Amino acid sequence: MDILPFLLLLISLYSTNGQKPNILLIMADDLGIGELGCFGNTTIRTPNIDKLAKQGVKLTHHIAADSVCSPSRSAFLTGRYPIRTGMTGGYKVLLWNAVSGGLPSNETTFAKILKQQGYSTGIIGKWHLGVNCESRNDFCHHPLNHGFDYFFGTPFTLINDCEASRPSEMQLSSRKKLKFYAQIFAITVFTLLVIKLLNLISIPWIMFIFAFVGTIFFLYWYVAFAFLSHWNCILMRNFDIVEQPMDMDLKANQIVEETKSFITRKKNGPFLLFVSFLHIHTPYYTTKRFRGRSKHDLYGDNIEEMDWMVGEILETIKKESLRNNTLTYFTSDHGAYLEGMVGSPHLKGYNGIYRGGKGMGGLEGGIRVPGIISWPGILPANTSVDEPTSLMDIFTTVVKLGGGTLPQERIIDGKDLMPLLRGTVPKSEHEFMFHYCDHYLHAVRWQDRSSNATWKVHYFSPKFSEGENACYGTKLCPCSGEKVVYHFPPLLFNLSNDPFESSPLSSDSVIYREVIHKIQQAVEHHNSTLCPVPQQLHGLKNTWDPRLQPCCGTFPLCWCMKESSI
Repeated sequence: MDILPFLLLLISLYSTNGQKPNILLIMADDLGIGELGCFGNTTIRTPNIDKLAKQGVKLTHHIAADSVCSPSRSAFLTGRYPIRTGMTGGYKVLLWNAVSGGLPSNETTFAKILKQQGYSTGIIGKWHLGVNCESRNDFCHHPLNHGFDYFFGTPFTLINDCEASRPSEMQLSSRKKLKFYAQIFAITVFTLLVIKLLNLISIPWIMFIFAFVGTIFFLYWYVAFAFLSHWNCILMRNFDIVEQPMDMDLKANQIVEETKSFITRKKNGPFLLFVSFLHIHTPYYTTKRFRGRSKHDLYGDNIEEMDWMVGEILETIKKESLRNNTLTYFTSDHGAYLEGMVGSPHLKGYNGIYRGGKGMGGLEGGIRVPGIISWPGILPANTSVDEPTSLMDIFTTVVKLGGGTLPQERIIDGKDLMPLLRGTVPKSEHEFMFHYCDHYLHAVRWQDRSSNATWKVHYFSPKFSEGENACYGTKLCPCSGEKVVYHFPPLLFNLSNDPFESSPLSSDSVIYREVIHKIQQAVEHHNSTLCPVPQQLHGLKNTWDPRLQPCCGTFPLCWCMKESSI
């Protein structure tokens, strides 16, 4: 009889005095796996994150469920592929605060389960999973309706428009088009009026009505983009808006101080705290004390400031004597953004040896992310796990650690990481992983346990700009259409000896046919488990609706600054 698992369980219970552990989850935004010292970077300083890795287990084959924010974060919170929850669609992510799309109310987050187990639950930072459904204050998608007791942060995300000195990220193309169409309709109305007044041609009034309504419609949208920074870039404390628009100078310190305050208030535990950084999303807003310190302009400065934030948080855990009873996890929601910041295209992320990046479907650089888990006295220090793991695994792992029960009425795709982290099992429970772009299956990963090889098949991949590793000229690579390469036959890579995805196997080889056949069987089984659900990121669900606009003050002149300092 193997008594090692039993002994490890006894050690765990002894080390924590039988208490449920505190859980601290830290997620960076758009951080590439090649941007940390502990994952091979030699030019950006990340001493605090590197120290966390030395104190715990480093996950070197850690995979996001999607290569963009909203779908990836929904999978992280629910342990389910975005295709199951409807967090997919033609726009890839939520584009406004005032949309009806978002994480569906009938989905179960790890926060909801742990709250039922007596945990104090909080989220500080970015949400980007929706706010309202039918009215400005129904908050159906809000964190406090998904199991969190406390929320301090932005319900949206960072965009260039949140910083007045930067060129607009959304107005440049969209607002110009809207202005153009409004001008066309206005000219049409004027021309029809002149013709009507001069009695040159008999014109039905319905044409005037059509042209007038068209003008109003496009001017309406033009105004929406003009108020973008006020309507999207907001800060909330629970259900209340406290800054509209956000003061970016305050954000780093506010997030750190709010996190430290939460830990201190809840130190008697147990608590679950999800710290969701705004760093290092463009426009790489960095406070004055960290600007110019790195070798990589604002992009590097922003990473080094984020590392300082991690250090401040971990120091509070240490100060409150919580290290031995706190599981700390650090990751990124997906890979780095390679197309570069609007107005400063040289400022772009780095995904190490991996091809592709944010928004690029199943390419490794867009979905392979840094993963670090530390729990002194429970998990081994300074070790690595090279087996395939997923951000979705955090759901199952923390639910079980917190004494909760996994939902039985739905499929949970995440696996319990603890046996793998403790070394009681040699292999990941993930035999197959499915990589989507919107609702299109772009790639599939298979860990062949008989040969220890990890295979990956690509059915689609983005069509890069000539000679480049990104889709310049567009904010994100498309998922379908003319700017996507359709692979017939599919491309097959052996990731075990070709992590660069540079040398596909010959489709004439025996091993190619065997692997493709095995993966195709897995795809058919996976498809049989999918059920139709409303798409949350598509069409009217992701279209700006003034009825849903969070507003501090009188709409549309929304403005407030209730917390000028922290």
